[in-house]
Amino acid sequence: MEEELLLLILISLLSCTTNQVRLTVSPSSSQIFKRESVSLSCEDEDRPDGWTVRRNPTKGEVSQCGGGWGRSDGSSCTIEFAFPVDSGSYWCESSDGSTISSMINLTVSGPVILQSPVLPVMEGDDVTLTCRTETATSNLPADFYKDGSFIRTEPAGHMTIHHVSRSDEGQYKCIMSGHGESPSSWISVTGTTSTTPGSTTSTPPSDPPAFLFILPPVCVVVLLVLLVLLVRRCVHRKHEDTYSVVVYSSVRSEDISSGQSAYRPIRKRRNQKSSTAQ
Repeated sequence: MEEELLLLILISLLSCTTNQVRLTVSPSSSQIFKRESVSLSCEDEDRPDGWTVRRNPTKGEVSQCGGGWGRSDGSSCTIEFAFPVDSGSYWCESSDGSTISSMINLTVSGPVILQSPVLPVMEGDDVTLTCRTETATSNLPADFYKDGSFIRTEPAGHMTIHHVSRSDEGQYKCIMSGHGESPSSWISVTGTTSTTPGSTTSTPPSDPPAFLFILPPVCVVVLLVLLVLLVRRCVHRKHEDTYSVVVYSSVRSEDISSGQSAYRPIRKRRNQKSSTAQ
């Protein structure tokens, strides 16, 4: 019973990382140009306020919006002029640090970027990748690559993947002749769509490394303490079971001894009865 209670407490603590809040980005792309504006918003129907946008930049330390970068406005954050130093992982976190969202990755680059979904896409949906350059006013031909392998050339600079599946997951990039190459972006595919065809609504799954990285310190300490208590309880219970087996074996040995001593008088009485009959 005590072990079950400890496990229930562990499960309750793990729920502090439930992704009930979602981080959205505008423009909705995992890559943006230098000096471009980007807005990040924490969306939660049950609790619209009390969220903070935090980030772990590629170069730098974890910090929240307004603490040396971005302009905080309630549960939203705006970066007026993005630069490569703003590249990194972003997420929403409650004011008490007990709840977090899934992370999204943003890359600030140029002169060529690949516009791709910032959130995982649902299996079966269509996904369009667009190769853009800062200087061109119209779409130009672009070569698309996945995991370093050439896919095809698109004359208008955008490629659509129809009915995506798990096999479409990977690192994508594009190259525009005479302009340059975009950074690579990871496209993740999750679940199966239950909405109407063409819908791009998805609920991002939690990222294990991110979960381990941004798990609130209080939860970590309590989890470790409970795990130690659970292990000690199991060891103690095992010791009690071993002691019970030893006691039981001792009692059974005594029973056998008393049985033998009780058997002898019976044999004696039978001999006396035989003599009387004679």
